[in-house]
Amino acid sequence: MVREAGLLLVAVLGISFSAPLAVAAAVPALAIAFWRTAMASVVLAPVAVRAGRVTARDVRTCAVAGLLLAVHFGTWIPSLLLTSVATSTALVCTTPLWTAVLTRLLGGPVPALVWAGGVVALAGVVLVAGVDVAASPRALLGDALALLGGVAMAGYLLVGAAARARLATSTYTLLCYATAALALLAVVLVAGVPLAGWPAGGWVALAGITLCGQFLGHTLLNRALRTVGAPVVAVVSLLEVPGAALVAALWLGERLAPATLVGLVVLLGGVALVVHGGRPG
Repeated sequence: MVREAGLLLVAVLGISFSAPLAVAAAVPALAIAFWRTAMASVVLAPVAVRAGRVTARDVRTCAVAGLLLAVHFGTWIPSLLLTSVATSTALVCTTPLWTAVLTRLLGGPVPALVWAGGVVALAGVVLVAGVDVAASPRALLGDALALLGGVAMAGYLLVGAAARARLATSTYTLLCYATAALALLAVVLVAGVPLAGWPAGGWVALAGITLCGQFLGHTLLNRALRTVGAPVVAVVSLLEVPGAALVAALWLGERLAPATLVGLVVLLGGVALVVHGGRPG
């Protein structure tokens, strides 16, 4: 158990550095989204090729999941440049709330505690958004993009659930990351966003985002699903919010208004209720 706790700590540190690295990279946001998924695909390819057969149905499912992942990265990463790291990270971490909403829309049961947590979380969102309305329309746009990123991640998790049960983790993530990279590449080319031409420090930051966010962060959290369970992983992943805020404060000099801090605490409390209420009995 001590070993699992240590791995979860490493995972939290990894995802906590991902958002500040994206802000500090001095690389266009959509380029970060593309390179993050493309680099991860290249690393995973040799492992996934040896992992077994893939059906046409699996490819289609992973492709849909990959497109939703592209929307997630393509909205959340730009939001980091429009609003604070802490606010953007907290809003994108509303994924459990949107997962519950989508589950209900698809006809699945949702416990009362999950709805109660959703109301609390939305109250936190309103508090944060109210502060950003007063701050600037730019920050409010960042909030909206971060929320959209959370919704897209919820769809990504729901669509990919069946494929994850049939495919090896490496195969599933490769198909999703590769699809996301191709979709983001198309967006980047249409938008005329440069994919190179920045200083070497930008490439170092991109490598750091891929290492910290994709491999140390998400890979270790996925590994922990088998040993400590989804509810624990979901709650632990919420530590990304204070972790990213602390890194941004110490490294980037970001500061949050007291009202924003109150909103973030309410938001996280609501999401924690959603996670707790969604646990299997």
